[in-house]
Amino acid sequence: MEKKYTIVGIDEAGRGPLAGPVVAASIIIDEKLLPEDIDDSKRISEKKRKLLYKNLIKDASQLGIGIIGSEEIDKINIHNATLKAMKESFDKIICDECIIYIDGIHKPKIKEKSYAIKHGDRFVPVISAASIIAKVTRDKIMEEIDEEFPLYNFKKHKGYPTKQHIENIKKFGICKYHRKTFSPISKL
Repeated sequence: MEKKYTIVGIDEAGRGPLAGPVVAASIIIDEKLLPEDIDDSKRISEKKRKLLYKNLIKDASQLGIGIIGSEEIDKINIHNATLKAMKESFDKIICDECIIYIDGIHKPKIKEKSYAIKHGDRFVPVISAASIIAKVTRDKIMEEIDEEFPLYNFKKHKGYPTKQHIENIKKFGICKYHRKTFSPISKL
């Protein structure tokens, strides 16, 4: 009899922003429950992402979230912070016989069988599901940060280096959620 493995998808959101955390999600979900039109979170509208997020949360048999804040990102760098968030998210999943599909070219230190897949969030539906969970979770965090620091308009750009965000940094300085090691902040 062939061994039955549980498939886990892992992805992150927030590598490129100048502010806020990097968030990773690990998900186990029955393939039959994945929407046919699921895709990389960056390739679908915010409205559709939120709808898919609700369905994925409801249908997932297990879900893990890992969050690494900007202060730790500055200490260990974004690469290591991303891998740490991925491992933290996976550590919240319970499975004996797992195969883990991870978006990207690097893998966190996970003892189970794992595969890093470049652009996996586009091609592997369970990774796409993880990307949506990570992105919507991070966006919610950035909307909460916006309430604390409305001058930066985080609810609009989510901490990414938009022209408006960079102008606001020059005008108001940085807040505690900014990544001090990221350019152009590191140069100011």
